[in-house]
Amino acid sequence: MSLFRIALRSITQRPVASLLTMISMGLGVMLVVAVLSIHGVVEQSFANNASLGYNVAIGAKGGKEQLVLNTVYYLSQPVENIWYSYYCEFLPQAERDRLLKESFAYRSHEAAWQTAELAALAGDQGLAGAALSQSLAAVGLPLAPDARRQATDGPAVELGRHGKYGQLTEMAIPLCLGDYFGRFRVVGTTPKLFDDLVYDIENNRKFEFAQGRNFVHHSPEHGYFEAVVGAKVARELDVKLGDEISPRHGAPEGHTHERKFTVVGILKTSGTPNDRAVFVNMEGFYLMEDHAKPLDQQRPGDQPEEAAPQSDEEARKDLEARRKKELELLRAADPEPLPVEQREVTAILVNADPMIAPGLENAINEGRDAQLVLPIKVIYELFEFIVKPVQWTLLALTAMICVVSGISILVSIYNSMSERRHEIAVMRALGADRYTVGWIILLESTLLALGGGMLGWLAGHTLCLAASPIIEDQTGVTIGFWNWEPAISLGTLLGTSSGRLATLSLPLELLLVPALLVLAIVVGFWPAVSAYRTDVAKSLGK
Repeated sequence: MSLFRIALRSITQRPVASLLTMISMGLGVMLVVAVLSIHGVVEQSFANNASLGYNVAIGAKGGKEQLVLNTVYYLSQPVENIWYSYYCEFLPQAERDRLLKESFAYRSHEAAWQTAELAALAGDQGLAGAALSQSLAAVGLPLAPDARRQATDGPAVELGRHGKYGQLTEMAIPLCLGDYFGRFRVVGTTPKLFDDLVYDIENNRKFEFAQGRNFVHHSPEHGYFEAVVGAKVARELDVKLGDEISPRHGAPEGHTHERKFTVVGILKTSGTPNDRAVFVNMEGFYLMEDHAKPLDQQRPGDQPEEAAPQSDEEARKDLEARRKKELELLRAADPEPLPVEQREVTAILVNADPMIAPGLENAINEGRDAQLVLPIKVIYELFEFIVKPVQWTLLALTAMICVVSGISILVSIYNSMSERRHEIAVMRALGADRYTVGWIILLESTLLALGGGMLGWLAGHTLCLAASPIIEDQTGVTIGFWNWEPAISLGTLLGTSSGRLATLSLPLELLLVPALLVLAIVVGFWPAVSAYRTDVAKSLGK
C-alpha cells in the first residue's frame, strides 16, 4: 500500500476531527482569498479612476489632496472658489469672447456706444462725444473703442484675444460644487463633460446614457434647468426621466432651492465617482438663490475696503431686499444668464499636453489666484500611502488566521498519536522504518492543509461571485468566480528587474500552495518526530 493511501486512510478513520481541522484551515484560506480579491478590486478601481480623461485639475489655493478628493471623487468640501474669468483664460478666443459678453462691463460698454451713436444720428457731434465720455466714465471704461474692461472690483474683462492658457490646453471643463441631492453631490458643469470627455482613454470610452440625453446650454422646454443623474443616484433615489429635482444648499440638510431641474438623462454605470453625482447645467446652477457672488466682493489677495458701519436692522433689511430681488429673478419663466462678475467656479478640469504640464503647473502655482495639481499622481500617492498599507495589514491578519488553523492541524494530529502508537508499532513490526512512519505523518498533515486550502479557495471565490453584483454596483469592477487579481511579477519574487522573468506575472493566490505546503511541514514536524521516536516493544505490549 502506498504512503499516500495510508495517510488518507488515517484521515478517514477520524472523519469528524479531520473535517473540523480542514474547515478551520479553509476559513483562514477563504479570508486570504477574499482579501486578495478585494485588493485586486480596489487596485483596479483606482486604475479605472486614474484614467480620468484629463491630466490637470485647477482650483483655489489649498491642499492638493483636498482638491482631488473634491473634484475627482466629490468627497471633500471646496476651500474656496476661483473667478469665472480665470476659467475663461483656458479657452480659445471665440468661446472666450462669447462667454465674457455676458458681463456688466461689456453690457455697459455697449450701452455707452449705443448712446453715442444715437446722439450722432441726431446730428449733435458735441452731444455724442459728451454722452460717450459721460457714459464711459460712469462705468469706469476708457475711451478706446476696443477696450472692454471693468475698472472696479473684480478681474478685467477683455475681448478679442485667446485665453492666457487657451492655446496650451486641449479641453477645459468647469465644475461648480456646493449643493446636494439627498446624500449625493450636485455638480454644475457644461455639456462638454459628457460630449467631449473620454474617461477611459485606453478603450476610447465616453460616458454613456442608459436613458435620455445630455443636458444642453439652453433648451426650449426647460430653459437652463436640465439635469443628468448618475446610475447609483437613479437607483437609490428612484429618479426617472422627466422628474423635477430641487437641490439642497451647502449640505444634505441645507435649505431646498426653489428652482427645480428637469432630469433629461440617466447615465450608465461606469464605475467612476460620476455614478454617485447629479450634474446640472451650470447656467441654471448660477441662477439658483445664494449662488450669485456679491458684486462688491474683492479678488483673492486684495485688501478689503472698509465698509461703512451698518446696524443690525439695516443689515437685515439689506439682506431681505437682496433675497427678494434674487427670488424675483428666479421666478422668471426664462431668466437671463448671470453676469460674469457674479460667477465663480470650484475647479477646472483641463487636458493639457504632458510636455507642457510641468511648465503650466509652475506658472499657475506661482500666481495668487489658483493652484494646479496632477490628479493621477495624487491618486497613486493616496493608494500607495493609505490604501495599500491597510490592505497588507488585512492580509497579514488573515495569514495569522491560517497559522492558527495550522496549529489546529498540529493539535489534531498530536492528540491522535497516543491512540495510534499501537498502529505505528504494527507498521514498524511489518517492516516500515522510522523515516517511513515520519513521512506518513508529514503527508497526513499536508493532505489536511491542502484539503482545507481547497475548501477555502472554493468558499472564497464563491463568496466573491455572490458579492459580484454589489461590488460592480459600488466600483464598476466586474468580479467572477475565476477572478485571479491581483498578479505579482516574477521579477519581484526573484528580486530582479531585468530579463524575461521580470515581464512575467502570476496570480498572487498561487503562492498559497507553497505557503500551505511549508505550513503543513512545519506543523507536522513535531507529530512526525513523536511517531519517529515511538518505542515498538512498549507499544506492542499495550
